[in-house]
Amino acid sequence: MRVFLTGGTGFIGRHLVAALVERGDRCVVVSRGTSTPWSSDAVELVRGDPTRSGPWQQALHGCDAVVNLAGVLIVDPPHRWSDQRKIEIRRSRAETTRCIVDALREAPKTPRVLVSMSAIGYYGSRGDRLLDETAPPGSDFLARVCVEWEEAARAAENVTRVTIMRGAPVLGHGGGVLAPMLTPFRLGVGGPWGPGTQWWSWVHIADVVGVILLALDREIPGAVNVAAPTPVTVTEFAKTLGEVLHRPAFAHMPEFALRIGLGEAADVLLASQRVVPRRALDLGYAFRFAELRPALADVVGS
Repeated sequence: MRVFLTGGTGFIGRHLVAALVERGDRCVVVSRGTSTPWSSDAVELVRGDPTRSGPWQQALHGCDAVVNLAGVLIVDPPHRWSDQRKIEIRRSRAETTRCIVDALREAPKTPRVLVSMSAIGYYGSRGDRLLDETAPPGSDFLARVCVEWEEAARAAENVTRVTIMRGAPVLGHGGGVLAPMLTPFRLGVGGPWGPGTQWWSWVHIADVVGVILLALDREIPGAVNVAAPTPVTVTEFAKTLGEVLHRPAFAHMPEFALRIGLGEAADVLLASQRVVPRRALDLGYAFRFAELRPALADVVGS
């Protein structure tokens, strides 16, 4: 296939492009920058701002599939959720998706699928409730962003198949949710945060790539939770990470300290989201990392 990607130079995008090239596909990646992390002739870099209409949209023409991964980081210290930061979070997702849908409608030959990212933030904080793809959205800021993001993608349903990936925090080499955690945990000053009883859904980068490839290759319209089938509490997550690193993990970070450091963005770390990948499992997808301990061991080593 010839696959068009936004967000292709980001953490998930780099891993996905590598997997696509490895299996023989070609990639067209739109990016604001001019440098590329790939040396392969199978990857074409197109310069452009995907939040605005522009010549980059023409590069989508002739592609067989579109993967939309664009979006600034939700939690990115020291950036707090100022009004301007909230605009950037929303615009980098919803406006980019609208520009992609516009390009899809104008394409002489419509790509057969749009795979568009969302996040499990769609569900809001829901305590102990198991959340599959049928659960309704929450009402907090991030949930509202996800609803708008998904609605922008669903606007393409009258021209192509649309699959929406509701992603959990990602574990993987070179980025993801572990990146800011590893230093304090390796120093022995890591531990649970907030009450510690909140549910923490997670997914290994190999399975993010695996589920996206599944959506490119099979007819899977609608939303798909991209989360490991074994969510854990924050206390269990911290304990397991400490054990994998052979370090203590008792340094509790109270909610007030998170609020001081992150402001409203602390909601993401304090939310309780017990998400299950019902559709992926029903489709027969076999998670490479279904359990937390081997997933963490793969990322951080023994």
